[in-house]
Amino acid sequence: MSFSELGLHADLLRAVTAQGYTTPTPIQQQAIPAVLSGRDLLATAQTGTGKTAGFTLPMLQRLSEGKRPGKRQVRALVLTPTRELAAQVGQSVATYGQHFSMRSHVIFGGVGQQPQVDALKPGLDVLIATPGRLLDLLQQRHVDLSAVEILVLDEADRMLDMGFIHDIKRLLRVMPKQRQNLLFSATFSTEIQGLATQLMDNPAIIEVARRNTTAETVEQAVYHVDRVRKRELLAHLIQQYGWHQVLVFTRTKHGANRLAEQLSKESIPAMAIHGNKSQSARTRALTAFKGGELQVLVATDIAARGLDISELPHVVNFDLPNVPEDYVHRIGRTGRAGSEGEAVSLVCIDEKDLLKGIERLIKRDLVKREEAGFAPDPSIKAEPIENGRQNRGQKPARRGTDSKRSERSTKPAPRSRSRSARS
Repeated sequence: MSFSELGLHADLLRAVTAQGYTTPTPIQQQAIPAVLSGRDLLATAQTGTGKTAGFTLPMLQRLSEGKRPGKRQVRALVLTPTRELAAQVGQSVATYGQHFSMRSHVIFGGVGQQPQVDALKPGLDVLIATPGRLLDLLQQRHVDLSAVEILVLDEADRMLDMGFIHDIKRLLRVMPKQRQNLLFSATFSTEIQGLATQLMDNPAIIEVARRNTTAETVEQAVYHVDRVRKRELLAHLIQQYGWHQVLVFTRTKHGANRLAEQLSKESIPAMAIHGNKSQSARTRALTAFKGGELQVLVATDIAARGLDISELPHVVNFDLPNVPEDYVHRIGRTGRAGSEGEAVSLVCIDEKDLLKGIERLIKRDLVKREEAGFAPDPSIKAEPIENGRQNRGQKPARRGTDSKRSERSTKPAPRSRSRSARS
């Protein structure tokens, strides 16, 4: 099947072709016709399968075919959990909508709001936003959502996990009841089904990937190592095997900072990215990493969503996540769109039960590797893991601080092997 068979406008097809895409992914094949029909949609799919284009393309077409109000107003609203994902969706809207006379803008917390206020004043057709900052601007009467025709909740499971549900409900109250609702999630959890029941009217349901699976293109392995030698082993693996682009996950922000500093002292260029970093610092780190100037990017789970790096070769779990599903999402940063990747986990005695939980979830035993000189000391006893995942139900952070919400682990997003419009 080609994009031209999905009923898309010629100007959208031009934009898709210019990006080098010819064949829609499975989520796009199903989602695009469903959205074009005007139905509500509940879709679960592996991250990296092209779900953003799956809603962006038909959303732009529906807006272009609809009647625009006399005054330009927000007709489509896309809510995302993180700045990075908001920026990614905003780029997708700009790329695919380049032949339409529509205005779009991205707003999120962690940066000054005046440029965002100035962008809202002339009116927008499409607004992409994180919930906290959008609610702040709404309460200050800088934005009007009374004309929203299409609402997209992207990475809805992540938004629930970050405590955005109350902000979302406040935003829903100021939108028209008659609108098209599109909910995209990496998981089909009970919470997501409950939200869909409240939000949607007889939605089309798409589930293109078996839940909690890992991509066949990702080679997974475990190194058992003493907790105090993890950093030493990581540096050894990077240098010994010439790993040139490595995304490393730690459990805490402090741990990410410390590891990045230690690696840099060993002549391995590294930077940390997490919720306490300013937007400019996060952007600099991502740009340097994507451009190959930075060898290692050390991240907490907040960086897991919206971080799209084509053909990322290596992901390392420096600390195993406290929630098994988050392992699936972390390693899904590699092996995207059919490319091969490697996911390595450094596991100490404290994390033995976490490893068992991951292997139960993915229904397979991970390959165990040994590196000469790094065998763990069998006399070391397990210790409790500190700074673990915070409990759900905890009071969410103050609105307007999207980047500093509790860095709870995210739900998983398995992968697809399709090569198509990943954005």
